[in-house]
Amino acid sequence: MIRRIAVPLGLAVAVLAAPGPAAAANKDIERLALQIATLQGQVAEIQRATEESRAELRRLTELVAEQNALLKKAVADGRQQDEAVVTSFKDLNDRVAELAEALDALRAQFPAPLGAPPAGDGSGPATAAAAPGAPAPVTPAPAPRELYSQAYADYARGNFDLAIQGFSEYLRSYPGTDFTDNAQYWIGECLYSKKMYAEAIEAWNLLFKDYPTSDKQPDGRIKKGMALERLGRKSQALVEYRYVVDRFPNSQAARLARERLTP
Repeated sequence: MIRRIAVPLGLAVAVLAAPGPAAAANKDIERLALQIATLQGQVAEIQRATEESRAELRRLTELVAEQNALLKKAVADGRQQDEAVVTSFKDLNDRVAELAEALDALRAQFPAPLGAPPAGDGSGPATAAAAPGAPAPVTPAPAPRELYSQAYADYARGNFDLAIQGFSEYLRSYPGTDFTDNAQYWIGECLYSKKMYAEAIEAWNLLFKDYPTSDKQPDGRIKKGMALERLGRKSQALVEYRYVVDRFPNSQAARLARERLTP
């Protein structure tokens, strides 16, 4: 009887004891799975943080590049502003000189006010005619300012032949004044206006040779380039434009030269 009870009891104990190791293994697997999931989460978090760091690094790099670009632009703008101020002063001086020339031209047209007494020594009426047999009086050359102003007035009115004659007379009579180089320059302008481009170039070449320090040099160079273009000598014209830009970078002529050098 005892043997019969012992066998089923042993079987029951074996049955009850059998699930134990399987359950323990399942728990270990669950713990490992949990650890793996945790590690995967940590790896994902590290990857996300790395991507964010890279993105932030790119943003900072772009920001630094942008700041550098802004700084360079500010420096360039400052230089351009300084150049613009210098150029503005130069343009203003040139404009004042042109206005002075125009004013003198107007004065040349009205040399004396209406009602002014005739020229004389003041001791009696003016002599109506020269005494018979007396030598003809020598007509003095006009004053330099009057002669120059009259020539400029002729140029302004489009009387280019008269203007050339007046400026040429000024060069002969007053070769050493402050306006001698200007007279030579305006002869070239008159010839250019008459479409005599080769002759205008010769006139400006005389300006460059005889008056190397003239303030009309940049204007003469740019106009010579334009005359060369009219004659179909484009490559030679470009040489003149580059010369103006290199030697007179702050002049109005240089700005015109840069425009003509830009394709």
